[in-house]
Amino acid sequence: MGKGKNDQSRLQGQNLQTSDCCSKPSPLISIESICRPPEEKIQVSLPSLDQPFVIGSIQTPVGMVPQVSSSLIWKDHLGTFRARWGVGRMRYTIEPGLYALGQPDKDVPVLVTANYKMSFDCLREAMPCRDVWILVLDTKGINVWCAAGKGAFGTKELVEHIESSGITKVVTHRQLILPQLAGPGVAAHQVKRFSGFKVIYGPIRATDLTAFLDAGLNATPEMRCKTFTMWERVVLIPMELVGAFKPSLIIMPILFLLGGFGGQEGFWANAFNYGLFAVLAFLSAVFAGAVLAPLLLPWLPGRAFSMKGLALGLIVGLILTAFRGGYLTDLSSRFEILAWMGLVPAVTAYLAMNFTGASTYTSLSGVKKEMRWALPLEIGIGVIGLGLWIGSRFIA
Repeated sequence: MGKGKNDQSRLQGQNLQTSDCCSKPSPLISIESICRPPEEKIQVSLPSLDQPFVIGSIQTPVGMVPQVSSSLIWKDHLGTFRARWGVGRMRYTIEPGLYALGQPDKDVPVLVTANYKMSFDCLREAMPCRDVWILVLDTKGINVWCAAGKGAFGTKELVEHIESSGITKVVTHRQLILPQLAGPGVAAHQVKRFSGFKVIYGPIRATDLTAFLDAGLNATPEMRCKTFTMWERVVLIPMELVGAFKPSLIIMPILFLLGGFGGQEGFWANAFNYGLFAVLAFLSAVFAGAVLAPLLLPWLPGRAFSMKGLALGLIVGLILTAFRGGYLTDLSSRFEILAWMGLVPAVTAYLAMNFTGASTYTSLSGVKKEMRWALPLEIGIGVIGLGLWIGSRFIA
């Protein structure tokens, strides 16, 4: 979890410098998974030239390599917008392999990235008027950081793509520049051992790459620090909203119709009173957990995301109670308010906890530890709240 200054957090537990002197294999990767008999060597395979963002080709010793530009077109921006909102997100990929940015020759740097097109576009857009090779790994459409954590951007994949891309015949040097956030998945000493290429970890942000290259592959402390500013949190909200909206399409009609039972005013009158308020309360919980929680993240109390969401949910629940206060005339209405004072914080805490996957504040072990106690707590509070709300309709 993050401490102190919440807009900047250091990546921990990683060697951010080049590592090629250690001969001990990583315990996470077996030698057998990388080495193969000579007859099983991977054949060179180049990406297609028919991809819409390809502007030409460069002749190399291994064939025609697709050429791309650092200038994005409107289709690239539209694709990014759609992916942000979850439209075709897992299909927003490019073919893995070797690409040429500008007019690269045998001596220019080789940058490595994922085949998630947004990652690829961010990289090439950050390199205007530069000539470099870009080696794209097959990460199944997952960005670098997440792919490194899941194992899709790893040592084995990198070694295999070095071979299948033909990069050994394209450049004379033996250096690869990887994103710093790829560190959790790549054992640099094993890449050196099995491919002959030295891994150099570049800066966290693609926008710092030109300064990094101009400084002789030296990174400043600021280049090694992962920020998590307000804007960086805002751009992640659409995916959280889309994820929460899909089940909401089922939950909201059920709440509306259940609100119609009980009472003496008739089904539809009750539905538009109790059911409509239930829908409003649920939407308020979703909005708080998926939108307000990431926006207010540094200022919400507690370290665990679930506790931040729970605190925010309690505030939203109190506001709803004040809004509903004029209706506290009987026992069923009081049960209803108690129900939403449990349901709203439970939903908000759950959605806020989901945000850990997009955050720099958390570690894998911290997330697992939190989920072991937070998830049962959220389910328990939610079940009690739901029981009270259903009970309020029977009492009515």
